[in-house]
Amino acid sequence: MSFRIGFGVDFHQLGEGRDLMIGGVHIPHDKGAIGHSDADVLLHAICDAMLGAACLGDIGVHFPDTDSTYKNIDSKILLKETVRIVKAEGYQLVNIDSSLCLQEPKIKPFVPQMQQTIASITGISEKAVSIKATTTEKMGFVGRKEGLVAYATVLLQVI
Repeated sequence: MSFRIGFGVDFHQLGEGRDLMIGGVHIPHDKGAIGHSDADVLLHAICDAMLGAACLGDIGVHFPDTDSTYKNIDSKILLKETVRIVKAEGYQLVNIDSSLCLQEPKIKPFVPQMQQTIASITGISEKAVSIKATTTEKMGFVGRKEGLVAYATVLLQVI
């Protein structure tokens, strides 16, 4: 068997007047992530990790923010398309390990729903989707509640 590891990261500013989508789940909060799409940092980091593992560039190559097709698009659609692209290259996803960096809101109550959503889209078990969260102890732009960050590592297997 042959395996490939990929790493992805995504950053988004937080601002008023936007929904906060993380892991394909709407998180009630007074601020949302700002971006061309729905700005779901976790799904974007997972897409980048999968594309990177398969040496297929990054999310901006496949879904450019200069293309109006992707304006306000649901990032679950981007993840589904990324899974299709990676499968077409002969890979299947084995697991995801991810970390979110945000000062607030607390996302622990939403993690099971995020795992279920991601597992459903990617075709892997919920037990193969790890989602962790941390604050930055009030340091930097995350600590000042100006933005959030997601990191993801994936394992692909040649099929």
